[in-house]
Amino acid sequence: MVMKLFPACLLFVTFSLRAQTPVPVIALKAVTDHADALYQVGETATFTIEASQGGQPLMDGKVVCVFSKDGVQSQPPQNLNVKDGKATIIGKLDEPGFLLLRVTSGKATAMAGAGYDPLQLKPSMPVPEDFDAFWAAQKAELAKVPMKSTLTPVQTAVKGVEAFDVQIDCLGKPVSGYFGRLKGAKPKSLPAILHVHGAGVRSSNLGSVYWAANEGGMLSLDINAHGIPNGKPAEFYTALQNGELKDYPKFGNKDREQCYFKGMFLRLIRAIDFLTAQPEWDGKTLIVYGASQGGFQAFAAAGLDERVSFICAGVPAGCDHTGSQANRISGWPKLVPNDAEGKPDAAALQASRYFDNVNFATRAKCKGAAVTVGFIDTTCPPTSVYAAYNALALPKTIHTDVLSGHTSTPAASKFMQEAAFKHLQAMKKP
Repeated sequence: MVMKLFPACLLFVTFSLRAQTPVPVIALKAVTDHADALYQVGETATFTIEASQGGQPLMDGKVVCVFSKDGVQSQPPQNLNVKDGKATIIGKLDEPGFLLLRVTSGKATAMAGAGYDPLQLKPSMPVPEDFDAFWAAQKAELAKVPMKSTLTPVQTAVKGVEAFDVQIDCLGKPVSGYFGRLKGAKPKSLPAILHVHGAGVRSSNLGSVYWAANEGGMLSLDINAHGIPNGKPAEFYTALQNGELKDYPKFGNKDREQCYFKGMFLRLIRAIDFLTAQPEWDGKTLIVYGASQGGFQAFAAAGLDERVSFICAGVPAGCDHTGSQANRISGWPKLVPNDAEGKPDAAALQASRYFDNVNFATRAKCKGAAVTVGFIDTTCPPTSVYAAYNALALPKTIHTDVLSGHTSTPAASKFMQEAAFKHLQAMKKP
């Protein structure tokens, strides 16, 4: 991404104040004099707040404004008077990162974010000296498990594609997914794509097999994050989420050997083993595609497996777990809790470094990456996403949604799909 630097920008935040009757509609609008809402460190940003009630500008009222460094180090609240539906406030950052404005009045809330030289964000801690040795040992243990797979045919409406429920032996839980391939494909003729899931407990997505018909044919594998059976009633997954897998991101967070994400990432490698063992695989093209926790897995796959040729990581989780060491916010799942004294738990801080996208990014050797970020994302804050994005030393692009929180907007989804297709087309060239 080429960053354009401009002088001060104006953010308009529109929301409605609550009335007794009727209940006003709350809306958020942010408009700047340049679309990317990016600033130089130390530059002031002017936020103009528009308040409305019942669809009309609020003639007289008050709002409370709080600036923070992307959710940490909140500044004291500022009370502003609204006149003729508007109020103005100015803020700035003196370091790379994001300035987040939260505006409230009663139950009405609006947010706006502005980035300050985010491409200058550096890692909050160095890569552990034994990072590579740790993961080499995990992969060596995985390699001792024979790659036995069971494919059960399932129905698909995608013409020319055959689909299967696939179970693949792995360390601990199996890889569990839906696999699609083009019928009658010649050996070494098809690229591959691995779809990975966001947070939660659910079946693999059979709908992803439609990718097997894209770009002249692909090998498409969609896996759930937990190695659980596919296609069960909703009650089955609800019971797991409320029982055995309740709060799974916190499992083993103080011990790198017990961390839940270790097993999840080893299943990624075994899924790649499966795809690259297919006689139809072209031997060079393998995309890992996912958002949120899926973006976390995409970064991990790129850092752990050189067979990955491209990643698409939407609003990625798992970024900058050690952000507290640089007075920054970290991303989901907040692997490092604070102890009784309010300090980061030392054991969790150390363990988290082996599962951090910032560190995986330094090991990635794929041909490219496409990443998306929301400027008012409070789940996977933009500060954390940029920390990981900046650590990628390879061709990369980032799509920014200035007005969005933790979601894959239609524009972000289009960006990721087009990036994947562009990579597929490039890999087909001699």
